[in-house]
Amino acid sequence: MMRYISLLRGINVSGKKKIIMKDLKALYESLDFKDVITYIQSGNVIFESDEQESILIEKIEEAIEEHYGFDVPVQIRTISHFENIIEICPFSELDLVEEGTRAMVTFLEKEPTKETLEKLATYVNEPERLVSVGREVYLHCPNGYGKTKLNNNFIENKLKVKATTRNWKSVVKLYAMGCHD
Repeated sequence: MMRYISLLRGINVSGKKKIIMKDLKALYESLDFKDVITYIQSGNVIFESDEQESILIEKIEEAIEEHYGFDVPVQIRTISHFENIIEICPFSELDLVEEGTRAMVTFLEKEPTKETLEKLATYVNEPERLVSVGREVYLHCPNGYGKTKLNNNFIENKLKVKATTRNWKSVVKLYAMGCHD
């Protein structure tokens, strides 16, 4: 079985799209996923399955729509993909323990085009930094994520792709949780 991390976009924000993690875990288990673990209220689920990523996304999105009555985009990565995200972090000179809530990873549905990336880059203001690698965008916001215009909605709009963002501390924690035996 392959171990995955799924990242739900936009749940439990300002009382909208409310999903209780205990219920979400039960929903995943009803889909025959194994060893299901949730992490914090933002919709992070670690699980095992023999299915391919694209099939898993469709199954999860359809099950959430059917059960809760609203659409929730889902991004899925393998544990090894998360390991790679951590290993190639372009901000290795930073103290990522200290900067863990100001360094972000935006998980994209698909790789953005060169043109949309170039357009997004024009909105980066010093001292912010943005680096795109495959289906992830790394963002460092020294003044805080709440003060940057480069939030998830902005990145989705400029790259024309569904996305969800997690801070570095969550990325590292999810990887660690996903590595347990």
